[in-house]
Amino acid sequence: MSAVVEPPAADAGAAPFCAWCGGARAEGDHAACERRLATVDPPRHCPVCARRMVVQVDPVGWTARCSRHGESAGTNGFA
Repeated sequence: MSAVVEPPAADAGAAPFCAWCGGARAEGDHAACERRLATVDPPRHCPVCARRMVVQVDPVGWTARCSRHGESAGTNGFA
């Protein structure tokens, strides 16, 4: 079982891929993606390899698991 780790920072230098759309951070504008991630949506793609992650949302937060890079958890948008 993978250990729970904090998701990478949302700044452009933190990871090569966008955690919402899976696109390369160097290509295009990801401001809308960052707004979604900062409010209520959990990440859908691994920011390291851009693979789709298995995401589980519950009343207190979310967990997202990449088959290669493990699991992250958060409470974005949840109080």
